[in-house]
Amino acid sequence: MTHSSASIRQSFARERREAKARHRDIAEKLKLSEGELIAHHAGASADGETCILQATRLNPDWSGIIEAIEPLGEVMALTRNPSCVHEKTGVYREASHNGKVGLVLGGEIDLRVFYHAWAHGFDVTESGADSVQHSLQFFDAAGTAIHKIFIKPQSNVAAYHALVARFRAEDQSSGIAVQPAPSAAAETPDAQIDVAGMRAAWSSLRDTHEFFGMLRRFNVSRTQALRLAQPEFVQEVEASAAGELLQAAAREGVSIMVFVGNHGMIQIHSGPVKKIATMGPWLNVLDPGFNLHLREDHIARAWIVKKPTVDGMVTSVEFFDAQGETIAMFFGERKPGKPELCEWRALVDKLQDEAAACQA
Repeated sequence: MTHSSASIRQSFARERREAKARHRDIAEKLKLSEGELIAHHAGASADGETCILQATRLNPDWSGIIEAIEPLGEVMALTRNPSCVHEKTGVYREASHNGKVGLVLGGEIDLRVFYHAWAHGFDVTESGADSVQHSLQFFDAAGTAIHKIFIKPQSNVAAYHALVARFRAEDQSSGIAVQPAPSAAAETPDAQIDVAGMRAAWSSLRDTHEFFGMLRRFNVSRTQALRLAQPEFVQEVEASAAGELLQAAAREGVSIMVFVGNHGMIQIHSGPVKKIATMGPWLNVLDPGFNLHLREDHIARAWIVKKPTVDGMVTSVEFFDAQGETIAMFFGERKPGKPELCEWRALVDKLQDEAAACQA
């Protein structure tokens, strides 16, 4: 059933006011992608009753936009996948790009950006009962959210409006044409993988960033590589390891790195975590400046993963859904040239010991 832009705006306003529903859930209820939902508000005028959201389409100069965010000051960056939401407050410093790959490296906001996946972007203004929320929202060709940037009370709103004016598209018609999400590539059968070659390459890693190149070289998925790797580098653990690890890091004051992403963005938290709370299926970090919301019931497999580097072994704990897609990865906080934190290794060793005891 096809809905008009006007009826979609009315439905959105009703669901937000009466049910306090999230954008993603409203879109699903209307059988739309989230990007389509936002795009149907382009060119609309807020009237307080049937339209509480306005969207301004942005020109697709994605790297230019991200590299122009710093003057906005402190904002909230949000990156998610179907199973995890990562929210981080800070300033977009040291933004750069090389072709279709971008970086933001200056302090609290730490991003790896893959612009090839970006297709649509909007300035979004939503009126609430006693406030107005401004945000920049970016979507892929299927209308799936890649990244969002929310204006905070301490942000420079004048700089935000100047940015929107600078990147405003001439076409402000409502709606977007979306494409079906590409199907996941089929795994190469294990029997066709050069397992000995892959294991030798793994043993010869000198930097964690070489790992992705190794996967491509041997044409293996990440979870397939973990299944086929030598036991000294991988150990499967229970899905409950996510909660155990966060609770232990909070209790012992261990600084960690939390990577969450999708095909267009990876967002990273580095530092301690303090308030860990479970609410239904959601495992949450609720700290000033950093929130994480992870669906534990979506975790199908979890591994402790070790990679040799010139700085010594680097250990991660990685969580995947039933389709083999990465939900989140945890590391000990570290910088290139520095060895891994002993305190982090101790946390992981405890997980490893518990897993070994369960298998005995």
